[in-house]
Amino acid sequence: MRLNSQLTGDILILRVEAERLDAASAVYFKDQFREAVQAHDGRVVVDLEPVSFMDSSGLGAMVAARKLVADRELEIAELSPIVMKVFRLTRMDKVFSLHDRIEDAIDTSSQSSVKTA
Repeated sequence: MRLNSQLTGDILILRVEAERLDAASAVYFKDQFREAVQAHDGRVVVDLEPVSFMDSSGLGAMVAARKLVADRELEIAELSPIVMKVFRLTRMDKVFSLHDRIEDAIDTSSQSSVKTA
């Protein structure tokens, strides 16, 4: 599991380079996330496009990541249908800002792109 980072303006985009975010990779995600956001005080968007499976450990890692950026909102983009279902079933879609595409997350004026269902 690897996190690739890209800075676009004041937005730090962290792309999860793994097919699964589960018990085996959650610890690595949290460690890499902590390191990536340590010196960044702008917006943070996690790109989950490669992730096709997430279990409760992966969701827990996302919640831990949100706590690390305590005063900011953690935004998530490019959720697969299965991963989106995990967020909906646990009502975490009400806690995180979810975007269909990474471009929608970057475009702050695009409120219609935020998933609400």
